[in-house]
Amino acid sequence: MKRTTMLVSALVFGALSTSALAQVPDSQVNRLGADLTPLGGEKAGDGGDIPAWTGGLATVPAGITYTPGGRLPNPFASDPIKVTVTGSNAAQYADNLTEGYKAMLKAYPDYKMNVYQTRRTCALPDRVYAATKNNAKVAELISGGSGVGKGIMGAPFPIANNALEMIWNHTLRYRGFKLTRQFAAAPVTRGGDYTLQIVQDEAILTWSDPSKKAAEELNNISIYYIANTIAPARAAGSVILVHEALNATLNGGRQAWQYSPGTRRVRRAPNIAYDNPGTNTDGLSTSDSFDGYNGAPDRYDWTVLGKAKRFIAMNDYDAEATPYKDFIQPGHLNQDKIRYELRRVWEIEAKLKPSTRHVYSRRVFHNDEDSWQVQATELYDGRGQLWRTQEIQGIQRYNVPQCGSGAEVVYDLQAGRYLALTMQNEEPAVNYFADELDVNRYTPNAIRQLGVR
Repeated sequence: MKRTTMLVSALVFGALSTSALAQVPDSQVNRLGADLTPLGGEKAGDGGDIPAWTGGLATVPAGITYTPGGRLPNPFASDPIKVTVTGSNAAQYADNLTEGYKAMLKAYPDYKMNVYQTRRTCALPDRVYAATKNNAKVAELISGGSGVGKGIMGAPFPIANNALEMIWNHTLRYRGFKLTRQFAAAPVTRGGDYTLQIVQDEAILTWSDPSKKAAEELNNISIYYIANTIAPARAAGSVILVHEALNATLNGGRQAWQYSPGTRRVRRAPNIAYDNPGTNTDGLSTSDSFDGYNGAPDRYDWTVLGKAKRFIAMNDYDAEATPYKDFIQPGHLNQDKIRYELRRVWEIEAKLKPSTRHVYSRRVFHNDEDSWQVQATELYDGRGQLWRTQEIQGIQRYNVPQCGSGAEVVYDLQAGRYLALTMQNEEPAVNYFADELDVNRYTPNAIRQLGVR
C-alpha cells in the first residue's frame, strides 16, 4: 500500500502493536494544530485531489440560509460530478476502492459511485480541540486496551500509537454532550420491500461532559442511552436502556435493559452487545456494528494496515434531504443521491481471537483521518468470506459544529438484502443541545414509563 510510509510520520514513534502504551512526547503533541489538524490528521493536502485542511466548517457557511431546528442546506450543491465509478470501469479506480465497494460494484450491475471534489469540512468546538491536545499528553489505554483512562472529551489519542487507540478515537469521538434524535430504519428485502421502523433515541455522552476533568470522574459510564421504538404499531413501545462502560473489565462492563410491551416488564439485556442481532435490524446486523463499531474491543486482535486514499461517502447533505420513497430502492440505496469523495483513511483490521467467538471472524475499518470516524467496513464470516459491507455517510453538522453522520447502511452480500439505519430524511432535526436531559432519567423504571405511554 503506497500510503503505508505515512505510518512513520502520523504514528510518530510508537510500535503498532496493541501493547504500546508510551506517552506522546511534547515535540509530537505540539504538532497538533501545526502540521497536524487539532484531531491528528495531516493538515497538508496531497498536491492533487485532496486539499489542505484549513479549519473546516465551524459555522453556517456564507451564502447559506439555515433556520435553527431545520434541515442543513447543502453548501456544495453546485459541485459537479468529477467521475462516476461503475462495474465497467472499476478496475481503473481499484487503488481507491475498498474491498466492500469493489464487491458492491460486482454484485449489482446498476450500482455506481458519483465522486465529487474533496471538501475537508470536519470542525469541532475549540474546547474539544484543547481537550484533545491535553489527551495526547495524558490519556492511556488500560486493562489491556479494554478501557481508557485519564483523558476526557474529544479524541483520546490524536497521535495514535496503535490500532486500539484508533478504534477508541472513533468510539469516544465528540458527538455533543446531550442530544435527542428521531431516526428511521429499514430492513429491505431482495425485491425492495420494507417497513420503516421509527425510533426516538437520546443520549448523555459523559465523555464530553464539560464539567469533568478526567475519565476517572465518570463512574465508568461513557454514555447513557435510551432508544424507544414508536412505529410500526407491532413494535411500538419496545425500549432499550444502555449504560456504556468506559472500561469493559469493570463492574460487568456494558449494562443494558429492555422493556417489552408484550410482557410489560423490564429485564436485563446482556444480549445487547457483541454479535447478538442489533435492535430493529431483522438480523441483518450485529449490536456492535451500530455506528460502524461500538462497545468493548476485547474479542479481537487489532492491527493498523496503513493509510490509503479511498472513495468515502462524505458531505451527504443531498442524501439526507431525499424522501424515503426515492432513497430506498431494491438492491441498494439510490446511488444518484450519495456523494463520494477521495479521502485519506486509516485502515484497521480486527481479527477474532482464538479464545473468543463472534459471527465476524475478521473486520476491516476505514476511519477518516479528519474525524477518526468509521466511514466504511468489511465484515467477514467464519470461512473468511466477505459477508457484509457497511457505509456510514458523513455530514458536517456546521450548526453545532460536529463531524457527524447521516444514514448508515449494511449490505448483506450473501443474502442480497440490506439494512438502512439512522436515516433522518423525513424526521425532525437532531437536537444537539438537549440540556434538559438528566442522568436520573436513565433507569429501568424510566424506560418502563416510556414503554407504556
